[in-house]
Amino acid sequence: MPQLDIDIIKEVFHASNFNFDPLAIQVFRYQYAHNSLYREYCDLLKKGPGNVHTILDIPYLPIVFFKTHTLISGAHPVQLIFESSGTTGMISSKHYLTNEEIYKESFLKTFSRFFGDPAQYCILGLLPNYLEKGNSSLVYMVQELTRLSKHPNSGFYLHEWEALAKTLIENEKNKIKTILFGVTYALLDFADKFPMPLQYCQVIETGGMKGRKKEITRSEVHTILKEKFHLKEIASEYGMTELLSQAYARKDGQFSCPPWMQVLIRAEDDPYAVSTVPGTSGVINIIDLANIYSCAFIATDDVGHITNTNHFEITGRLDVTDLRGCSLLTA
Repeated sequence: MPQLDIDIIKEVFHASNFNFDPLAIQVFRYQYAHNSLYREYCDLLKKGPGNVHTILDIPYLPIVFFKTHTLISGAHPVQLIFESSGTTGMISSKHYLTNEEIYKESFLKTFSRFFGDPAQYCILGLLPNYLEKGNSSLVYMVQELTRLSKHPNSGFYLHEWEALAKTLIENEKNKIKTILFGVTYALLDFADKFPMPLQYCQVIETGGMKGRKKEITRSEVHTILKEKFHLKEIASEYGMTELLSQAYARKDGQFSCPPWMQVLIRAEDDPYAVSTVPGTSGVINIIDLANIYSCAFIATDDVGHITNTNHFEITGRLDVTDLRGCSLLTA
């Protein structure tokens, strides 16, 4: 099938009547043909184009493979390598990008879907561990959003908390719409030192204590931040190095995906028992059709449940796995 990948990409982002399941099967066939590691994994499970007919039939690659193998579909040259932040002593996951523009299109369309045009905001990043590690997909995303915001105060803050507080106070005084992306432990530390009422700022926690603090539930984190910042709601971002798409929760940890991303649930005691039925609890599988040049079908280590159509919650992690760089808190 000549240029099948290009046709699929056009369909993913620009189709007027998007039909997820058939497109997911096309992506599966493309990756089975062009990703040798994924094909080997599928063959071990005796799964291939001849007997994969629905998204429930598709083999989901354990996410740990991103720590041990180079996952590339196709023969395109690598343009970027994203690396997970992790914690000290952990092996990092690596995501090899062969098409930088697909990532940009994915996160920009998703951000606009949930929050509107980035140009209407001052966008701030409190992501110290990601900045220190380097090669972060989250930093790349926020950096591009700050560029598109075009606001002079947009940018990153490493440990300059007084400067960040000053920017927030100035933005509040001038009624400037602001978005603050922050890793959980840094947001909690900042809020403790610089509590202030935020009327014009949307706080988006990106999850993870990174070994810096005791893990507490997402609802506890949000309660603290809402109290310190006098906010009614705290937003959340669900993303990871291995994906090219994100889900967002505007409130209450109820995540929603863009049209080309879908969450499924697999049973803890049977990794091949997969469901899309609302109310189902278990371990999270993800289909990310934007990830066509890597692996679009990932079995994560996050535990959660589907709450209703197109919404899900994260409730924890499998006990046998390491804490990940972008892992989210228990709910």
